[in-house]
Amino acid sequence: MSAGRRAAEVARALAPTGVLRAVVNLGNPVLAQGTPDAPSGVTVDLARELAGRLGVDVGLTCVDAARHSFAAVADGSVDLGFLAVEPARATQVAFTEPYALIEGVFAVPAGSPLRRADDVDRAGVRVGVKEGSAYDLFLTRTLTRAEVVRGADGTTVFESEGLEVAAGIRQPVARWAAGRGDVRVLEPRFTEIRQAVATGRDRDPAAVAWLAAVVEELKADGFVAAALARSGQDATVPSSR
Repeated sequence: MSAGRRAAEVARALAPTGVLRAVVNLGNPVLAQGTPDAPSGVTVDLARELAGRLGVDVGLTCVDAARHSFAAVADGSVDLGFLAVEPARATQVAFTEPYALIEGVFAVPAGSPLRRADDVDRAGVRVGVKEGSAYDLFLTRTLTRAEVVRGADGTTVFESEGLEVAAGIRQPVARWAAGRGDVRVLEPRFTEIRQAVATGRDRDPAAVAWLAAVVEELKADGFVAAALARSGQDATVPSSR
């Protein structure tokens, strides 16, 4: 098969409507910023670059939570999304290797007896999380004694319910804690969140392999790091495989 024919088949598999439909989660400020009418950030840059390489236009759908991104990829209403790799999601979507690593951290009231992240999993401790987020999924399967309490955001439900712990992504949690002044972030991180590009499991394996290879190339040539820097974010770009 010629290279041109292979490229055309990949484009048909990943963008069957002739437009690469991508979902962007504006609820994760490390990966996306702006408004639904004018989104920006590394995920927007990735979507546009992938569409350009496929020779198609890009169509962006913006949501405010990872669970909505996951649902859109899983049900095929979009062609790709940007999600943390989690076993609960991998049954319905196919992931590339991660293009960025971000950290999940806990925050507690200044006077809390909890001193380290390892102290959180104990009876009587309630942990606020953003429903359907990567750290919700992670804590749901790893905490054995503490209780997970879901809401619009880990810090929001922490405040509204008077919880013992808030969980979230390091950068926004640290800003929130600094702004309040009466809470502190626990170290170390409780998880490393592996952000990857995702597409439907029903897509042609050759097209999924193409997507994975391009993501590795964009990590290796500095595209991802530059996109993160332009948006003022400091997530880690893992080494290419």
